[in-house]
Amino acid sequence: MTSYPKDTADAGMRRTVSVRWTLASLSLSMLLASLGTSIANVGLPSLAEAFSASFQEVQWVVIAYLLAITTLIVSVGRLGDTFGRRRLLLAGIALFTLASALCGGAPHLAWLVAARAVQGLGAAVMMALAMALVGETVPKEKTGSAMGLLGTMSAIGTALGPSLGGALIAGFGWRAIFLVTVPVGLLILFLAHRGLPADRPASGTVRLRFDLTGTLVLALTLGTYALAMTIGNGVFGTINLVLLLAVFFGICLFLFVESRAASPLVRLEMVREPLLRSGLATSMLVATVMMTTLVVGPFYLSRGLGLSAALVGLVMSAGPVVSALAGVPAGRFVDRFGARRMAVAALGIMATGCLALSIAPQPLGVAGYVMPLIILTAGYALFQAANTTGVMKDARPEQRGIVSGLLNLSRNLGLITGASVMGAVFSFAAVSEAATAGSAAAAGMSATFAVATVLVVMAAAIAAASVVTRQNPCLNRHRGSPAISGPCL
Repeated sequence: MTSYPKDTADAGMRRTVSVRWTLASLSLSMLLASLGTSIANVGLPSLAEAFSASFQEVQWVVIAYLLAITTLIVSVGRLGDTFGRRRLLLAGIALFTLASALCGGAPHLAWLVAARAVQGLGAAVMMALAMALVGETVPKEKTGSAMGLLGTMSAIGTALGPSLGGALIAGFGWRAIFLVTVPVGLLILFLAHRGLPADRPASGTVRLRFDLTGTLVLALTLGTYALAMTIGNGVFGTINLVLLLAVFFGICLFLFVESRAASPLVRLEMVREPLLRSGLATSMLVATVMMTTLVVGPFYLSRGLGLSAALVGLVMSAGPVVSALAGVPAGRFVDRFGARRMAVAALGIMATGCLALSIAPQPLGVAGYVMPLIILTAGYALFQAANTTGVMKDARPEQRGIVSGLLNLSRNLGLITGASVMGAVFSFAAVSEAATAGSAAAAGMSATFAVATVLVVMAAAIAAASVVTRQNPCLNRHRGSPAISGPCL
């Protein structure tokens, strides 16, 4: 009898160690997948020179990765729900690592673009299943902190890519930006194999019906959207209009296919849920704004303020540092005060940072850029923890994979939009300023972050409406809810 407390303590310690191993593998998976999103951007000029290609051609090194993630991330969540998340995550990490080696050894540009698409598939698996596995392995009262950690690693990976990539290219050449992820991938594969819990056996007999038609329509629609947003060097013309009309047709076709599919890629009744719809919309808008800082920021710092490449990297590092410091405390705030309220508060902080970025850098210089960036990034860390926690807590256990995929889908749509549309806003505003390069960059910076402020305010309004919907039972009627009796005033 006396050994029982000791055995119980030992079991609790083993569970704690297991959760730590699991969180280590999941957070590093999120970091590596996010790093792949941004590390290649800084290498585009070197790739154009190495392969004697135009900027439009080498740009697809970045686009292929984002499109693969955006297209497949929902499918991956569904496959994880069916085949087992541990098994699929291990396969995704291995695939990402192999594709990284293929990218580093690419003999020509077409090979590199294809390998980047395969790498994006591995990244889709890592992003979608990392959040889904948190719900299985972390106690509910600690979910916010765990989501804050994943959000921190994701933000660090995305923001660290350009500076790390630039240092690697300067020291070892463009191949190093891909080869550096090979040993990291092997380390994560080891940690995941050791720390992830065994897959639970599926209840009953589950026969997978993969929605191939829906996946193909989604891929073609997103590819057309990316093409429409990148053709024309910021000038909207007839080709862009035709492509956007094709995107609209593709969206309608996708909705039609999904409504008829026996096992749809996206269950439309899930998207009708007000809280999930709010989480997806705000996630896309916020991702658009954060990608804007990565695209517009370096141009303004170098051309508007005349900083050297080394100083640009140093100033941009303020974002990853703030994300690293704010992520876990943000998760604790979410656990204590509630996800929905913290999401609204976070968007208010982000709106303040965006507005300051549109006004302060010109009169205050570098300090006027760094301080608003710190405010914006701190708000982003809080939003990531709050929004992800709120959405995943509302999801049923058997739907966590697909909901995680939808969250990542919305995020990647925002990344594509931020890199293309917001880049076009910056270019248009800068070109319309017929003056020096510095004043043109300043005009572009001011206009772009004024638009970003509007986007964050829209996200805050959506999030606030979802809080009202949740608190008012008369507005919270959705499928599966019990009937509400009594008058609604």
